[in-house]
Amino acid sequence: MPLIVVTTSPRVAPGLLSHQAWQALRSGPVLTASAAHRQLPYLAEAGVEAEVVEPDPRGLAARAVAETVVWLASESEADDEAFMRAVGHAALALDEPPVIEVVPGSYDLPGGRVLDLVAVMDRLRTECPWDRKQTHESLVPYLLEEAYEVLETIEQGDHEALREELGDLLLQVVFHARVAEGFDVDDVAAGIVDKLVRRHPHVFGSVRAESADEVNDNWEAIKAAERASKGRESVLEGVPMGQPALSLAAQLLRRAERAGAPESLAAAVGQGVARELFDLVRRAAEAGVDAEAELRAAARAYRDRVRTWESSAG
Repeated sequence: MPLIVVTTSPRVAPGLLSHQAWQALRSGPVLTASAAHRQLPYLAEAGVEAEVVEPDPRGLAARAVAETVVWLASESEADDEAFMRAVGHAALALDEPPVIEVVPGSYDLPGGRVLDLVAVMDRLRTECPWDRKQTHESLVPYLLEEAYEVLETIEQGDHEALREELGDLLLQVVFHARVAEGFDVDDVAAGIVDKLVRRHPHVFGSVRAESADEVNDNWEAIKAAERASKGRESVLEGVPMGQPALSLAAQLLRRAERAGAPESLAAAVGQGVARELFDLVRRAAEAGVDAEAELRAAARAYRDRVRTWESSAG
């Protein structure tokens, strides 16, 4: 006889189970170790009785030898994995081990683990004294730090570290959304989804775009229309003035160029070193070079030379 293990995702609304799972749940006695399992009220509503038992791997495996048994697995992946491993070992120790069949009752959609992050952040904001007292302003240093750490891993080509750093940056987004009054993380996600759909009419509409340049042109045209509809008069509105000076100068130049500003406006800006730096940024842009990235690369090269010098001097 088989031991049918029905798994469910805590990130999917309870009761939304696959047809195969409902068939399995009606094929034999249903056992579970959790009296608080979210699926139990829905099973009861469907006329499926479930018995809450102590988790006993040997007893469960032995019972499945004589009859079909359905095990409603825990929604905790860590607990469920350890228990099922113990059940597997117990089954192999029997003279006639039962067949163990796993039936997924619900699947995570892409992005499902983000729901876990939202739930964890909600609990931290409620129960952790440090998280509870944070404000948008107090979190700014962490947001900037995490963004720069993401940038560093990209420049170093360290993709494993990039995964971790993106998680740290994502935490900051979810943290700010939780701190906010008047909107939440769903509003944040809805806003960017609407913007992406609106600015990609070649994907979500009837506009044709055969190249990346055409996509970019459409994007800028749509942005310009959005600025006009909001009463924004300058193409430079929305440029964050608090960003590093080299990237700030490059973005201002790029925005002005797209708006058709004459090149003469960039000539002889500032005085002394400031004029020279701005001119370098302008020349870098003309050459298709990111001045900020180039200077960081030079700084890293200098750092390596200093470390080499320190090692040799020591």
